[in-house]
Amino acid sequence: MEIRYYEEKPDIETYYELRTSVGWDNFCIEQAQKALDKRDFFILAKDGEKAVGMGSVVDDGMYFTIVDVTVRPEYQGMNIGANIVNRLVELIEKAAPKGARLSIQLIAAKGKEGFYIKQGFGALPDENCGPALRKLIYT
Repeated sequence: MEIRYYEEKPDIETYYELRTSVGWDNFCIEQAQKALDKRDFFILAKDGEKAVGMGSVVDDGMYFTIVDVTVRPEYQGMNIGANIVNRLVELIEKAAPKGARLSIQLIAAKGKEGFYIKQGFGALPDENCGPALRKLIYT
């Protein structure tokens, strides 16, 4: 087994398959395709031709949100997730103009906070920020 990493957007089937592999619900196809089309950075991890992990970034040039970091359960514990996150951070840093201030954030899946802390992310609230909040709407 040799895991390779690509700056490649997954097709919708791969996106759905990887999300499902970790027990996440999928968004409707129109939402998912629009989201994939608007994201700026992607990392796709493959074992041969098989996609085994992914992650991507939504950004506006100042604020960057790492989303959809998934690794198939049978491939977890092999540093694939860490490689995906760190490669995404490198892509963000490389694209930044000189003198930029970057805010990179994410919402960790329940129980995965420690993984992201190991990658250099800080938990909120902290001395500068209150807790992260979100609102889910189902139509």
